[in-house]
Amino acid sequence: MSKDKDERKALSRRAFLGSSLTATVASIALPGASLPSIAEESAERHVISVVPEIVFRSARPIWPQGREKEMNLFVGFRAVFDLPRRSRVHLRVAGSTLYRVYINGEFLAWGPARGPHGYFRVDQWDITPLLVDGKNLACIEVAGYNVNSYYILNQASFLQAEVVSDSAVLASTVGAGKMFAARILPERVQKVQRYSFQRAFSEIYRMDQHSAEWRQRSDASFQPVPCAISEVRRLIPRQVPNPAYIKRQPEQITSTGTIRWIEKGPKSLAEDRSVPFGAKISPKLLGYSEQEMTAIPYLELQRVEAVINTRVDEPYVYSVPLQLRANEFKTLDFGTNLSGFFGASVIAHAPTKLYFIFDETLTNGDVDFTRLMCVNIVAYSLAPGSYELECFEPYVLRFLKLLVTEGECEISNTYLREETAPDVWTAGFNATDRELNELFAAGRETYRANAVDLFTDTPSRERAGWLCDSSFTAQVAPLLSGHTKVEQSFFENFLLPERFSYIPDGMIPMCYPADHYDGGFVPNWSLWFLIQLEQYLLRSGDKEMVAAFRPRVLKLLEYFKPFLNSDGLLEKLSGWVFVEWSKSNDYVQDVNYPTNMLYASAIDAVGRIYHLPQLSEQAEVIRNVIRTQSYDGDFFVDNAIRQGGKLAPTRNKTETCQYYAFYFDVASPERYPKLWQSLRAEFGPQRRSTGAFPEIAPSNAFMGNVMRLELLSRLGLTEQIIWEAKSYFLAMADLTGTFWENMGNEASMNHAFGSHIIVPLYRDALGIYKVDTVQKSVRVRFTSSSLQMCEGRIPTPDGFVSLRWTKAADTLTYQLDVPSGYSVQVENLGEFTAVRKTFPHGNVNYGYKVEGGYK
Repeated sequence: MSKDKDERKALSRRAFLGSSLTATVASIALPGASLPSIAEESAERHVISVVPEIVFRSARPIWPQGREKEMNLFVGFRAVFDLPRRSRVHLRVAGSTLYRVYINGEFLAWGPARGPHGYFRVDQWDITPLLVDGKNLACIEVAGYNVNSYYILNQASFLQAEVVSDSAVLASTVGAGKMFAARILPERVQKVQRYSFQRAFSEIYRMDQHSAEWRQRSDASFQPVPCAISEVRRLIPRQVPNPAYIKRQPEQITSTGTIRWIEKGPKSLAEDRSVPFGAKISPKLLGYSEQEMTAIPYLELQRVEAVINTRVDEPYVYSVPLQLRANEFKTLDFGTNLSGFFGASVIAHAPTKLYFIFDETLTNGDVDFTRLMCVNIVAYSLAPGSYELECFEPYVLRFLKLLVTEGECEISNTYLREETAPDVWTAGFNATDRELNELFAAGRETYRANAVDLFTDTPSRERAGWLCDSSFTAQVAPLLSGHTKVEQSFFENFLLPERFSYIPDGMIPMCYPADHYDGGFVPNWSLWFLIQLEQYLLRSGDKEMVAAFRPRVLKLLEYFKPFLNSDGLLEKLSGWVFVEWSKSNDYVQDVNYPTNMLYASAIDAVGRIYHLPQLSEQAEVIRNVIRTQSYDGDFFVDNAIRQGGKLAPTRNKTETCQYYAFYFDVASPERYPKLWQSLRAEFGPQRRSTGAFPEIAPSNAFMGNVMRLELLSRLGLTEQIIWEAKSYFLAMADLTGTFWENMGNEASMNHAFGSHIIVPLYRDALGIYKVDTVQKSVRVRFTSSSLQMCEGRIPTPDGFVSLRWTKAADTLTYQLDVPSGYSVQVENLGEFTAVRKTFPHGNVNYGYKVEGGYK
């Protein structure tokens, strides 16, 4: 028992990647090597070697002449070429802002993968299977947005594309082969509302039955416009896998009904409180003013109310048309919160106005397109005829409402074409507790929607590469996908720009690629960047990338120096000081202790990465000062105020502040046993019913509740982790199949950091505590829980790590398989004997997806 007790104490200072920041780089670095100190002047050499540039054989960037900076211009490019004999054919594309590709009328892909300012990632596809003998048609729709956002960059529009065989250029934008010609696509209305503050434009279309013929038939009429060759772009590889574009159909028709027009509702965007961005178009937020907009469905549909809304819950039959007349609607349910492009086959029998209205949940039995403060509407005005409709931008929804306000049409074959990470299905988890399996499925669903080209916060409102969120999401990537390619691309975007405009010199953007014309930044997120950078080094062994960051990292630390007070703490930080979506964010000045806890661990990480021991010493000094000032004998207080020249700690105390203290090694169970015992036993989800410690403001999903589970893991409290994880997150998984930004449904209901639940499921419930693909080692830790069986599989570049165990009486019997050359360490902290045994083949169900369904 004494040995177990000592091991448990030791575990309080260790954890899975991201859980504890005390491990040294040397202990997990490549064998026989450590990260060298990199001189500042050598940074450019490292950047060049880390990210090679791509060269097209022939193509050059083009765009309709004089219109490359025009907002929301939709342009179609196409080339007709002959199929060569006995040769593979590839299509290469780079462009700005976004594009959709068709080959012979069939959807191929959407892109690009996003890059930083001045760099553009190149997509490449083998299109040979889509080609036919004789003439072939390659078509690319490009949306040139030319606005700032958190989602895409405001850079001049262009397309650079070529179709190549092994020996020849078959088509290109200027140069050899057939020429890509361009035309303006008038069916997408140009002067419309932004989709959200964080994203670019919403979608309104005015179409006739000939609108799509240019990309369906090589002999269709196509009146090209003159194009100009634009400046040479710096082109870099996509890096990450191409997305999966699986079509999903609705599970059922939820409701049917009729609407009427009413006089209430805002008369202008300036009056509409649900759209704070609407009236703020300015040099700091580009877009069309309300006076310039051709139509505003967001306002129009707020003057609609349901007269009849009958719940039917009928199975949806894909091929059976839904008949809709003027002022009728049907609401479809996809069963799960999905991300991608929705579409349908539509036959308009008369001039018809059709609206696709969507959201992640129902509000009072209906789809509330204002809930998320986004324009969750795609509007179509259709002349009589047949259409294959699909929105251009990816959205997130579980419920899709089809509303006709004028005319009559029939709608069939409704679908959502997913745009998600493709490589998450060989990982698996299965336990006797089916609710844990549901959490795993929701974690995977959340992750794959937020790891397409970089780590996004949410695939809906923002689709932005937010720091901090990424620190949690990145821990999931190697567990589900078996690699760190998305994280590599994520970091490349922060590495390549010479500087970041509009924010203070030395600061790192809170999300990127993005344009922060308003000067907004979150200083805390730059510190989370440093935390994640060390984690990335440990996960990937990518010393070259981390070395290239050295000048940028040290410049960031220089930024913080003027904010250090005489005690060595950060005081009166500029920017949006963000601790958590909770009361914690109300107590961020003058000295915010959670921020300083984070700062200490961030500079400690930099000290370990770059062998700067003085930073680690400084970190410990900061921790000691926090212990003295912030701890009041019972709890850590959140902040201190400067009064009369003296710093006075307040009485403001939050649950999240306590978790920061333990997470970032200011506190430990050994140093503060009374506080830890209180947190472990009296806080967490049960506090909603017990009402304990009402003076301590509760944590939220992002990120206090996730940090709490990490702290419980350090002491091997698996049974408590299982119960609390279900208490926090199971209701989310039940309702949307994804995890949310907050504990309530008032914001995003697919938020990437929630996928972190995958980590404790593998690490604590199953016992695969750590897979280190750099050192080629696997650590298994068995702990006590009520589970009677658990099994799982994690992909690695070298093969699978698989574990299965069952319990009988006081014995746990397990089978463990690891790739060749991997070492294994097994710890048993449970109240049972662990015995390794080989199970019969075919016994294991890892719940992974195969062709034709799930296995």
